[in-house]
Amino acid sequence: MIKKIFVATALATSIGGFAAPAAAEVYLRVAPPPPRTEEVPEPRHGRVWVAGHWNWRNHQHYWVPGTWISARRGYTYNQPQWVEREGRWSMSRGNWRRGDNDGDGVRNGRDRAPNNPNRS
Repeated sequence: MIKKIFVATALATSIGGFAAPAAAEVYLRVAPPPPRTEEVPEPRHGRVWVAGHWNWRNHQHYWVPGTWISARRGYTYNQPQWVEREGRWSMSRGNWRRGDNDGDGVRNGRDRAPNNPNRS
């Protein structure tokens, strides 16, 4: 019985310690098509609009429509975008960045009043 518990623990530890490699950065020589025009809905409390953008899969660009995601207090959201460097294109994925305590869209280091309680 103890041997079975030991083997199960060792197996669980080895599986739990496995970390999948991060997605590799993809560089393309093909520029994405121009962004499509989307109607941006009215702002929603506690939500952030992620604009539609082109993504890359199966050797071609495909359109990802805009969507709402939950807001994170104290963070700002950077929209996904394609970046061109020396004739090669790479996708800068959308991500959250710390540093907006009062949620006004101005990072704390540049905000004259980063903890203003009168802002919503």
